[in-house]
Amino acid sequence: MIEKEGSMLLARKDIKVFDCTIRDGGLVNNFHFTDEFVKGVYETCVKAGVDYMEIGKNNSPTIMSEEEFGAWNFCKEEDIRRIVGDNNTDLKIAVMSDIGRTVKEELLPKSESVVDMVRIATYIHQIPAAIELIEEAHAKGYETTVNVMAIAKSFDGELDEVLDVLSKTNVDVIYIADTFGSFYPEQINKLTEKYLKVAKTTGKQVGIHAHNNIQLAFANTIEALTYGTSYLDVTISGLGRGAGNCPMELLIGFLKNPKYKLMPVLKFIEEFIVPLEKELDWGYSIPYMLTGQLTEHPRSAMKARDENNTNYRDFYRSLLETD
Repeated sequence: MIEKEGSMLLARKDIKVFDCTIRDGGLVNNFHFTDEFVKGVYETCVKAGVDYMEIGKNNSPTIMSEEEFGAWNFCKEEDIRRIVGDNNTDLKIAVMSDIGRTVKEELLPKSESVVDMVRIATYIHQIPAAIELIEEAHAKGYETTVNVMAIAKSFDGELDEVLDVLSKTNVDVIYIADTFGSFYPEQINKLTEKYLKVAKTTGKQVGIHAHNNIQLAFANTIEALTYGTSYLDVTISGLGRGAGNCPMELLIGFLKNPKYKLMPVLKFIEEFIVPLEKELDWGYSIPYMLTGQLTEHPRSAMKARDENNTNYRDFYRSLLETD
């Protein structure tokens, strides 16, 4: 176990702060961010000392509509370079590949791309396809991570089997993904132990991607960090699907590492997030809390929010009937 004192955190060179603002935030507005907004996130990450920025998804336009979704659902090389140029900074650029929405043959060799890391998002039943993409991205020169989603529904034997299979691939980081925002710190503690046991035997690292449905994204991220998780996903002001994610500003303040700077994040919040809050809906609410407590996907809560449905007791009853 890692000591919680700040001095111990400062000594841990493995910690990576990983920004997901555009990718997870894109789930709120179908990735229709302006170049000014995306560039603002990029410049903020650089100035704040963040280690990685996930600039969006590299889903295929042959599978998903370019009319319905903005550029950051596809992350074409020319669009990324329009924002980051050659990215002559210490910040690494990542994209996420959704299994079933990505064509692995469309992935450029790393030598032709400014992207450093490919992140694979997969459900358990898609693991064979995820492994194919992991190996494809690795062979083309990218760092790789894998997020196994909806693990709250497959906590024990099935998850053990999946982790064992993934440990034998070339993936670099295996993520604890709290898809439903339903985990409590004691569950994160047990999951971290489980993931680290697998990762340490194969030289891999572990990450945490938390959602805030029951107001525990920050607490769960700290819990995972305390027990040895290295890659810590955050978004600026918690911007992300539904109830959002662990806020970058909270984590940077907690780490107390001089490498990370809070002032650039506050500047971005003032200039971009405050106006955005008048247009988009994200963050804690009763419907998201209820889906989190019942370990359900937040899509029904999103619908309730879109319809301004504040009859919370009926909403709760409907969840109990389908649980």
